[in-house]
Amino acid sequence: MAFGVGVSLGVGVIASLVFRKEVFLGVVAVAVCIGVWELREGLAQGKINVPLVPTIVGAVTMITATFAGGGQALTVCFGLTCISILLWRMADGLHDAIRDIAGGIFVAAYVPLLASFAVLMLAEQDGVKRIFVFMIITICSDVGGFAVGVVLGRHPMAPSVSPKKSWEGAAGSAVACVIAGVATVMLILGGRWWVGVVVGLAVVVSATVGDLTESTIKRDLGIKDMGKILPGHGGFMDRLDSLLFSAPVVWALLLAFVPVA
Repeated sequence: MAFGVGVSLGVGVIASLVFRKEVFLGVVAVAVCIGVWELREGLAQGKINVPLVPTIVGAVTMITATFAGGGQALTVCFGLTCISILLWRMADGLHDAIRDIAGGIFVAAYVPLLASFAVLMLAEQDGVKRIFVFMIITICSDVGGFAVGVVLGRHPMAPSVSPKKSWEGAAGSAVACVIAGVATVMLILGGRWWVGVVVGLAVVVSATVGDLTESTIKRDLGIKDMGKILPGHGGFMDRLDSLLFSAPVVWALLLAFVPVA
């Protein structure tokens, strides 16, 4: 079941990228909105009530505005989202308002803000190619870490947060990411091999931090998964964690070292 769901998601994403940028943008917007909803529901377990309407509206606005207006539009929309969350929550009274407002700003920064860096890549002239590079390398981090960790994992990396994540798995992620980085940067973007090495190693760190960050949040809230919408995988956030943290890293490195075609 889990394998079939994973393959279906992959096929859907690839099809949207190949068909038209705007279709993939819609896929990102839907995934981000679901992620916001799941994270909001999770935080509710810790008695943090994130204002839903301004957070969802802000998420959609950030994604679409970034595609049309770039980084400046993203900055403005994120600021307006934070203000909207503040005003919306204050209208309901001041009891526990600081906690809920902080939770809302956290959700807006964690999901749509980080996801918007993938949209910045998409908006470039060769944006589809950059998204392919970003997604392939990040997915290879998860696959390499899982495969090596299952077979050779002996030394836990963070046993109190994620008992199954091992240093051996991290080494597997590094090897897989470097190989994927060199191959995709050279073959898809026409960049230099060493750029692929740098991007691959950076993604190992960002993807691992993303995974451990979500695991820490779930541990603190006392929940196993962020959602149940994806059988065998949990929720969308359980699949987006590595991608969200890797998006700004890959965007910055490709922008610096691989000229836009």
